[in-house]
Amino acid sequence: MTTKERSSKLHSFGFTLIATLLVVPLMTVGAYLALRSNNGNNVAVATTEKLTEKINIVPTPFPFQEMTIPALSSRTYESRLGSLEELSENVNYSSFLTSYDSDGLKINGLLTIPKTKNGGEKFPAIVFVHGYISPGEYKTSENYVSYMDYLAKSGFVVFKIDLRGHASSEGEAGGAYYSDDYIVDTLNAVEALRSSEFVDPDMIGLWGHSMGGNVVFRSFVAGNIPAVVIWAGAGYTYSDLQEYMINDNSYRPQPTDSPRSRERQKLRDTYGNFDSGHWFWKQIPATNYLDGVKGSVQLHHAVDDNVVSIEYSRNLIKVLDGSGIEHDLNEYQSGGHNLTGTSFNQAMQKTIDFFKDNLSSE
Repeated sequence: MTTKERSSKLHSFGFTLIATLLVVPLMTVGAYLALRSNNGNNVAVATTEKLTEKINIVPTPFPFQEMTIPALSSRTYESRLGSLEELSENVNYSSFLTSYDSDGLKINGLLTIPKTKNGGEKFPAIVFVHGYISPGEYKTSENYVSYMDYLAKSGFVVFKIDLRGHASSEGEAGGAYYSDDYIVDTLNAVEALRSSEFVDPDMIGLWGHSMGGNVVFRSFVAGNIPAVVIWAGAGYTYSDLQEYMINDNSYRPQPTDSPRSRERQKLRDTYGNFDSGHWFWKQIPATNYLDGVKGSVQLHHAVDDNVVSIEYSRNLIKVLDGSGIEHDLNEYQSGGHNLTGTSFNQAMQKTIDFFKDNLSSE
C-alpha cells in the first residue's frame, strides 16, 4: 500500500469516527427528548421498567429441585379434611379416622378432638409424624396410641398422619431424608387442620419421632410453624448422618427395582453422595436456612438410645445456638429409642408444657 493510499484510508476512518461521535449522542438526546414529551410523563423511565420486566431471569429448574428447602418454602400447600368416622370416645376426647389430600394422594390418619361444653371452640393442634415402621406393618389405630392419648387428654387436637405408602394411604413410601414426599404430606396436613372449624389456624405445632424428627424439622423451617417437639430424631445437617449413622434392625430396604430405589439411584447418579460443599446438597439441610426463622424447638433423647445416637440432638442444639430460634434439649439416662418407662412420663409432661406455652394466644 502506497503512502497516498494509507493517507486516504486514515482520512476516511477519521471522518467516520467523527461522524459517529457526533451522530450517536444526537440520536440519544433526540430519543430521550422524544420519550420525555408525553404530557410531561417520564416515558423513558416507564420504558426502561418494561424492558427490565422482560429480561427478568427465571431460575432454570434442575433435577430434584423439589426436595430443596428453597423449593419447599416457596411452593403452596392446600388441603381439607375428609369425612370423620368416629372410632372411639372417652370423657376427654373423641377419636376419628379421616383423610386429607396431599398433592393428589389420599392420606389417612387418626384424629382426636377434645370434648367441650361450648360449641364452636377452636383448639390448638399438633400434627403427629411417626418414625420409621415398615410401611406394610404400620397400623393407623395401633402405633403411637399411648403418645396420642397423653396429648389428646391435655386439650390438643392431635392428627397422627399415615405418611404416604403406610397402611392404606395412597402413594409409595418415599423415605424421609432424601425426598420431599413426607414434608409435603406434613405441611398439607397442617393446611387441612387450618381449614377445619375446630382448630385455631395460628396454633398448629408438629411432633416427630426418629425419622419423623427430620421430617418435622424440615417442615418447621419450610412452613412457618410456631412449635416443634422431636423425640430421638436424626438427620439435621446431613453430615451428621454420615458421622453417627442409624442402627435400626427393623429397617427393611426397598427392592432394587422399586420406584423409590430407582429414584434414589438417579439422585446419586446426578449429584453423588451427600457433600456439604456441593451447590445442590447445600440446599437440602434445613440447618442451612435458619436466618429469620421464628418459633421454638424442644428435643428429647435418651443417652442409652442404641438406634439413633443422642449426638444427633446434641449437634443440632449447637447449630441452633447460633440462631434466633428458642430451643432446649432434655436428656434421659434411660428409656431407649422410644423413651419408655419413667422417661416416657417425664418427656410427655415436658412436651405438653412446651406446647401449652407455645401454642397459646394468651
